[in-house]
Amino acid sequence: MNSKPIEGVNITNTNSQITVVSDVEGSFSIQVKESEILVFSAVNLNPVKKRITKDHLTSEELLLIEMTIKELELKEVIINENANITAENLGIIPRGQKKYTQAERQLATAGDFKPIMLLGLLGGSMQLDPLINKINGRTKQLKANVEIEKKEKNLLKLGYLFDDVYFVQKLQIREENVNEFKLFVIENAEFCNVLNSKNKTSAEFLLGELAAKYKEIISSENK
Repeated sequence: MNSKPIEGVNITNTNSQITVVSDVEGSFSIQVKESEILVFSAVNLNPVKKRITKDHLTSEELLLIEMTIKELELKEVIINENANITAENLGIIPRGQKKYTQAERQLATAGDFKPIMLLGLLGGSMQLDPLINKINGRTKQLKANVEIEKKEKNLLKLGYLFDDVYFVQKLQIREENVNEFKLFVIENAEFCNVLNSKNKTSAEFLLGELAAKYKEIISSENK
């Protein structure tokens, strides 16, 4: 049977919920421990589960996974703007799995240092990467990147739900202050929770309250 490297396969560690994707050469790198299970999945391939053994971790040979093509017969497909098409619905990743952004994957790979890890150092079992990253500040920077990424996404969601005309005419925010007000809004944790729940009615209510607070701050600064 002919075989070739497969690009775009999702590899998920079912314990840590970290997911990576194979490159053009079919290669991938993921953090995994003994007895943990890796799930290999793609929209056109039959999924494969692999339990990692001690031999896998100590062997110098590459872990080779063989996947077979999935036969799909589609009678009719209708796509419209309201279709709920997701990676889960297409079978690319398991349902209910946590999705990680690039910044979150980098943070998970770097490892978050915890004082309890120092106990492992005495027994020779401590991983050095988390400690090194703590010393050089990389983990702190990665956490900051995750927060920045979240704020950027919240700004995009806010702009999608409410255009600038809404802020100017409905909330009476001066046009030159609209962008500043948006930044002020996404710093509010309660509003971000409502925004991500996609409840536009509640979002409008909170925006009204936040607009009043914002205008009070502007007014006091101008005195």
